[in-house]
Amino acid sequence: MFQLIRPAVVTMALFTLILGLGYPLAITAMAGLAFPDQAGGSLAWDAAGHVIGSRLLAQGFAKPEYLHPRPSAAGNGYDPMNSAGSNLGPLDEKLIDRVKTDAIAIAKDAGGAPIPADAVTTSASGLDPDVSPQNARMQAARIAAHRGVATQEIQTVIDTNRQDPLLGFIGQPRVNVLAVNRALDARYPVAQPKGP
Repeated sequence: MFQLIRPAVVTMALFTLILGLGYPLAITAMAGLAFPDQAGGSLAWDAAGHVIGSRLLAQGFAKPEYLHPRPSAAGNGYDPMNSAGSNLGPLDEKLIDRVKTDAIAIAKDAGGAPIPADAVTTSASGLDPDVSPQNARMQAARIAAHRGVATQEIQTVIDTNRQDPLLGFIGQPRVNVLAVNRALDARYPVAQPKGP
């Protein structure tokens, strides 16, 4: 009987080592060599060398001088350890109330223009790092007022950070929120209030 079981056990152990350990390690090593930035999490660093975020994960920028991301349903908002959508359907009163509340809050930024859908809807993960160019440009006047510069200056920063669809047709045009906010801080820093 052992002669019948032995080949199965040896084969299972061999394939476990090859496919369960060897293959993942090889792919991880190749990804690290071919795409080191992406394999490392596409991290963003400040001037002091501290990690301030990832270009692949949204953060809850809420100050008026910053470009705001899409709303998030991930945990208490923008929690990468609790990535998920709200799972609320289009007729759910809770979702309808949240979208209405967000639309009222954003209406001032919109200035009477239609509010882009991504300004009031969450992404499937709750961590989408990008907004539509329309959403970003809608926020330009607010950002400019709080940074003390012309709206056109902010729109230029937004347009500079616009990414077109991959190969011209895969995906939608988008603007990375973290990239824009870093560029804004570098070009038009906000004066920090002085303490007592």
